[in-house]
Amino acid sequence: MYKIYFAPLQGYTEDAYRRLHNKYFGGVEAYYTPFVRLEHGELRSKDMRDVRPEFNEGVNIVPQVIANGGEEMSVLVDYLKSLGYRRIDVNAGCPFPLQTRHGRGAGLLVAPDRFEELATVMKKNNDIVFSLKMRLGMDDVCQWKQCIDTINDMPLCHVVMHPRIATQQYKGEVCLSAFDEFLTACKHPVVYNGDICSVEEIKSLEERYGERLVGVMIGRGLLARPSLAQEYASESALSQGMLIMKIKQMHEGLLEHYKKVIPGEAQQLMKIRSFWDYMEPTIGRKQWKKIVKAGNMKNYLLKVNELTS
Repeated sequence: MYKIYFAPLQGYTEDAYRRLHNKYFGGVEAYYTPFVRLEHGELRSKDMRDVRPEFNEGVNIVPQVIANGGEEMSVLVDYLKSLGYRRIDVNAGCPFPLQTRHGRGAGLLVAPDRFEELATVMKKNNDIVFSLKMRLGMDDVCQWKQCIDTINDMPLCHVVMHPRIATQQYKGEVCLSAFDEFLTACKHPVVYNGDICSVEEIKSLEERYGERLVGVMIGRGLLARPSLAQEYASESALSQGMLIMKIKQMHEGLLEHYKKVIPGEAQQLMKIRSFWDYMEPTIGRKQWKKIVKAGNMKNYLLKVNELTS
């Protein structure tokens, strides 16, 4: 049975979401945090808060960093070490131009010299267990090849591969033929990431790859069906009634959190409504539309309370 890792999604899988998902659903080996990065040479305060140990008690998290080379990487690793972390993930797969044009994320895949700088930082920090999250390339599915020797020389516990190129972002088909080639070339354990939305899809990967994979990383699939990892681990699907009940419980906890940290009901509504962004397949289009189109908190809560199996 594969280990299930919860992929980081900016604006969704923040500390409160992780705590509540772990409480009501679980089934996840580790929750990867949205990446910690430098902005104008300084750590962002929101990133620093998200990885504070006191906000992640009882949850197995792996903080993720994104850097354009060794200098940024060193600052980020030193900060996380100061908080007591000894497990760090390095992002070489973010497809968004805001990051790639600065040489971060998937932008590293076309800059082998800076990729090597990351490897140097990893080797200097031999008290840290590193992993790498990446894509096949920026605009070509073969660009990973110019970095594979460096990847194989990195001290990594595993590599998470999303078999798309950055210019696709999250659209279009994954390229399994290129993934198969990478899997053969990579000397590290490999975790598959991309378009996993059901237990059946995880089992399909098991049938195709067997022990050649050590796990799968799921992001949008878990946002859409928070029970997915639990159902895979237990080999038993939740009834729709139980699933809706747990979703409501998690939602209630998240709303209570937002009321404490976000001033203003309109701002709270804007934030909590994103909880449902990916959940249309689970709750049905009719009920989903009523919830996401509610114009004020009173109507919104009324529609959430009306949610049934």
